[in-house]
Amino acid sequence: MSATAGQAQGERGLAERLGLKPGQVVQEIGWDEDVDEELRQSIEELTGNELVDEDSEEVIDVVLLWWRDGDGDLFDALSDAMAGLADGGQIWLLTPKVGRDGHVEPSDIGEDATTAGLSQTSSVSAARDWSGTRLVTPKGRR
Repeated sequence: MSATAGQAQGERGLAERLGLKPGQVVQEIGWDEDVDEELRQSIEELTGNELVDEDSEEVIDVVLLWWRDGDGDLFDALSDAMAGLADGGQIWLLTPKVGRDGHVEPSDIGEDATTAGLSQTSSVSAARDWSGTRLVTPKGRR
């Protein structure tokens, strides 16, 4: 395997960790200079689509929501993120890991997600400095 192929496989693995699939439309909200570019590239590589911004009018399969403590009201952000989400869509809430600037307590995530009508289904190490929490609409509400 060439170095380039190995690098592509490694990048693809980051997006696969989030359960993303080719052809999905992924909307990115909360981009700032601290986001993980390798994760962003892996998502575009795997899905075959560029990430769409928060002003997109497309129907969204997955929302990638970068969130840091101090960014505002998480409940409001989650509610807004659900607006263009397709039936069965999901939100990946990406927050800085413990010990990093902007870390968000899991209890705060759980409380705001529940209040927004979302269920937390899994958590992963999404990137070097970022944790990912998968949020979905409960099956009874879809």
